[in-house]
Amino acid sequence: MVIPASSTEYLHIPVTLPAGVDPASTPVRIAVVAHRADPADSEWHDAEWSGTDARILVGPDSGLVLVPGDYRVWINLDPPGVENIVRKSGVLSVT
Repeated sequence: MVIPASSTEYLHIPVTLPAGVDPASTPVRIAVVAHRADPADSEWHDAEWSGTDARILVGPDSGLVLVPGDYRVWINLDPPGVENIVRKSGVLSVT
């Protein structure tokens, strides 16, 4: 995905939850980082559900301002039970 640095918009990440898991009972966080390492605790941001997508507002009018560059997008799902799922979900280019 490519967005301009001047845009404020939702970044959507499609999610397939484990069978029988309700998104309303599953906290979700997103990290958008400019490095290749796993995100640090401070880089995770609370996200919200929009249907089966997780989403977070990015851009100059949000709490997650991105300067031009390439970012790795990560998602963290904590469904009920023993799983705590962390996945790299893609690359975001900001121009």
